[in-house]
Amino acid sequence: MNYAEIKNCDIANGEGVRVTLFVSGCTNHCPGCFQKQTWDFDYGQPFTRETEEHLLELLRPDYISGLTLLGGEPFEPCNQRALLPFIKEVRAALPDKTVWAFSGFTFEELLTPGSHPHCEATAEILSMLDVLVDGRFVESLKDISLRFRGSSNQRILDVPASLAAGAPVPWKG
Repeated sequence: MNYAEIKNCDIANGEGVRVTLFVSGCTNHCPGCFQKQTWDFDYGQPFTRETEEHLLELLRPDYISGLTLLGGEPFEPCNQRALLPFIKEVRAALPDKTVWAFSGFTFEELLTPGSHPHCEATAEILSMLDVLVDGRFVESLKDISLRFRGSSNQRILDVPASLAAGAPVPWKG
């Protein structure tokens, strides 16, 4: 897996001050995407052990609320396989930090066997997320006043509650 960018002290992509990882690779190709360069799976830098260690160090300060995964598309199957061990490590080393993910795929798509994003890593990754912002960006529904979303069709979901309910549950934030 490659990544496009790492941001420290990001306040735009989740609650609190966050470390964000923009992964490379996306097959959704939403018209009007603000990160079009990240559609290319080869864009950016390789996601290495050194990258993981750097991210863990960035996450350690008390003022950092957690990690946000976006892209590109974290839920492309090849990206999920690369991210799963890292997310496990974050959860083990820093259990008080929250983990958010942004995906163009919906919660329902992620849970559906046979759908493009569903793979052997999906359920475990979802089980380690606190919040999922889901749904493709739709340019005609773009609304810059929305918190943590680009278009009004996108949802902010409480992942543990959604998994328990077997249906999307809005995040109360």
